[in-house]
Amino acid sequence: MTRTDVVVIGAGLGGLTAGAILARDGRRVVVIERSNSVGGAASSYKVGDLFVEGSLHLTGDPHHPQDAKHTALSRAGALDGVQWTPAGALYEVRGGPIGAPFVLPDSFDGARAALTGRFPDATEAIDRLLGEMRRLASTAGEGGLDAVFALAPEFPDWSVSLADKLQSLFGDNEALKCAIAGDLAYVHDDAASMWWVPFAIVQGGLLLSGGRFVQGGSQRLSSAIARTIRKAGGEVLLRRIVSRIEIGEAGAPSRVTHTARDGSDPQTIEAITVIGNAAPATLASLMPQPQASRLTDSYADRPLGLSLFALSLGLSAPPRDFGVTSFVTQLLPDWMQTLASYAEGKTLMSGEPGDRMPPLALADYAAIDSGVPAPPYVLSVVGPDQLSNWADLSQDDYRAKRARWQQAIVEYLDRIYPGLAGAVIASSFNVALSVQQYLGAPDGSVYGFAPLPPDASGKPYRSPRTVLPGLYLASSYSGLGGHSGAIQSAALCAGMILSDEAK
Repeated sequence: MTRTDVVVIGAGLGGLTAGAILARDGRRVVVIERSNSVGGAASSYKVGDLFVEGSLHLTGDPHHPQDAKHTALSRAGALDGVQWTPAGALYEVRGGPIGAPFVLPDSFDGARAALTGRFPDATEAIDRLLGEMRRLASTAGEGGLDAVFALAPEFPDWSVSLADKLQSLFGDNEALKCAIAGDLAYVHDDAASMWWVPFAIVQGGLLLSGGRFVQGGSQRLSSAIARTIRKAGGEVLLRRIVSRIEIGEAGAPSRVTHTARDGSDPQTIEAITVIGNAAPATLASLMPQPQASRLTDSYADRPLGLSLFALSLGLSAPPRDFGVTSFVTQLLPDWMQTLASYAEGKTLMSGEPGDRMPPLALADYAAIDSGVPAPPYVLSVVGPDQLSNWADLSQDDYRAKRARWQQAIVEYLDRIYPGLAGAVIASSFNVALSVQQYLGAPDGSVYGFAPLPPDASGKPYRSPRTVLPGLYLASSYSGLGGHSGAIQSAALCAGMILSDEAK
């Protein structure tokens, strides 16, 4: 039996970052990953000649001291392990109620100028919202969610939804709401159920530090963090499946058993600390029943967040040749005349393609110095989805339905950007079912738990600490989701472990 200090289950950004921090602090760390490479959602790969970016369109600049990733990546020794390419703006939003396309710059000053210039009658309300977003985002970047919760007395509308917050400020000005929150699917799929504070932190964080893309794709960041683990003496085991987790009681060591993909070569590692870079339900499924029940019950009242589909199109010419004018475009369909209607988008793929398309986020990697190889020129198309859209289908029916939706989306884009369909020479289409299978994420939830308003129970909104002593989380399930949330939660996780060791 192998003995170590820390076992990390899963090599996504959260597990890698926590493992790197602890390894650089002198702990013996072993990371176990079932895939061929590290990264999880933060992965890049090729399908033939087509470069596929697994998830990243935009993140904040970690060199800014108040960015959520700054401290974590510094402690992990990976802050300068990749190049961070400026995006130039957060997005261009077009369609829906917006009228003429609107570009939201990636700074508070730029955003204020653009928003008040387009919507001068709402200047005072815009100033108020941007001021609150700056306050929350800077506090989150410096002190995390605990520091944010300490601000609650300053906000009379602390627990309201994003929809209610924007309604109170902007009334029925749906164009303004979509200008500010056109990228809703980067955090959630329903403004009416989403707590406004996480949106303010995520969107405010981008405005605070500026939008960035990892040059060459998110795989480079994941690989850079894995290298720091190995450099610090840790191990990253690939193509190994965790088959059993036994958390030690009363401070006793825990045991993690893992095998080759075919179930052969079982090996057990004994460790004081186990970090789960996975959904709590996934971890519980590998535990003895009493521990599994305790863990599952502690999250029973926390619904899962959204899932997404991601269509990567390889074009024979740059997307700008067909009229794509920004690095990121939030494309709202004509039927979506209110921000609240966004919630309907995730249900559309339950049926056959028709007149209504979901809201889409496009990323033209040729528009910036992305490092994404071309040709073919990659246009990423992402939209809200849910696992039930693909339920109860045979494999053949699933593939056929997915192909019909891909064709419908490409034809829709061709109506907006004439000639684009004829330039498609390669493609890769992943839907909610693909996300569940590849990431092992229940219901295909890409951002962990849904960012709903906090309840009155007094429980932490998000925490790496679980009800099982010795088991911690470092993932979107213990943070706000996305690259920044997972990385920041990992730093908090590592800090808790070090603090608990010192007691």
